Amino acid sequence: QVQLVESGGGLVQPGGSLRLSCAASGRIASVTFMGWYRQVPGKPRELVAGITSGNSTNYADSVKGRFTISRDNAKNTVYLRMNSLKPEDTAVYYCNADLVELFTPGLRAYWGQGTQVTVAS
Repeated sequence: QVQLVESGGGLVQPGGSLRLSCAASGRIASVTFMGWYRQVPGKPRELVAGITSGNSTNYADSVKGRFTISRDNAKNTVYLRMNSLKPEDTAVYYCNADLVELFTPGLRAYWGQGTQVTVAS
């Protein structure tokens, strides 16, 4: 069984920084795409940043230049460094990993439990 465990959320003042981490564990053969999404009540979940196994990245326009996604393939871990945070960044942030499990064919998407990020003074 595969689990994604997130950490690093919390309350921060506008202009501050946070770093989110997400570690995938279990019977994992390989991980392709890893990403961070966020969701606020009443709105659909949106992609914030994504990174492939070859370290190609993409970002939502609203976070370009402020957020940086990275990954440690040896640890199956993805990070999101968030700088210059704004109140509109307030949301529940979810980690996603597309991976292949050992002895199980096919690519499957897994999600973390979500971590709250609140930007307020």
